[in-house]
Amino acid sequence: MKPYKTLLKPAHNEIIINKSRFVGYASPAQTEEEALGFIEKVKKMNFDATHNVYAYIIGDNNIQRFTDDGEPSGTAGKPVLEEIKREGLINAVVVVTRYFGGIKLGAGGLIRAYRKSAEEVIEAAGISEKVPFCRYELTIDYPFWGKIQNEINNMRQVIGNIDYADRVRIEVFVDTKKEKEFREKILNITNGRVNFLKGKDLYLTRYRGRIFV
Repeated sequence: MKPYKTLLKPAHNEIIINKSRFVGYASPAQTEEEALGFIEKVKKMNFDATHNVYAYIIGDNNIQRFTDDGEPSGTAGKPVLEEIKREGLINAVVVVTRYFGGIKLGAGGLIRAYRKSAEEVIEAAGISEKVPFCRYELTIDYPFWGKIQNEINNMRQVIGNIDYADRVRIEVFVDTKKEKEFREKILNITNGRVNFLKGKDLYLTRYRGRIFV
């Protein structure tokens, strides 16, 4: 697992250029099937549109698809795809719907319009980073809890559920790059009196410096 950039949430926006409406839609998508489902949803919402242009990039295999949907070749889908690539995104899909306003934009005008619509809807969706974390459950004696809590916060790791039973059980999400350091510090604080139960690795979302489970 390695970090990657993607969209934070679904979003849409609208711009008008020479009387044509360009409505942008963007969404994270974990699979090509999910991306295609999003595209079909947008098409149904805009069944009367002149064009429904889309592009997406999915997965470590870097699956890339785009369509001009009736616009002159290279003037619509490719600029949308290039905007996704410029932001370094994967697992992201963007659809730009055009309602023709009666004024032709020419090839250069179309490229600029589709690129601008894609740029603005990506900004509206927000760009986040998916970061590999591993899930731990720690079981410790109560006297160690305060120091461990401080250490976890100092290392900028993420505390999940806490169970106050006969001993304290703490769910902690640890950046995989800091896993060894984390274990060593916890062992040092507790003099080895800690039970580690490691769960599966998973991605957490980092946005504006904050980590979200």
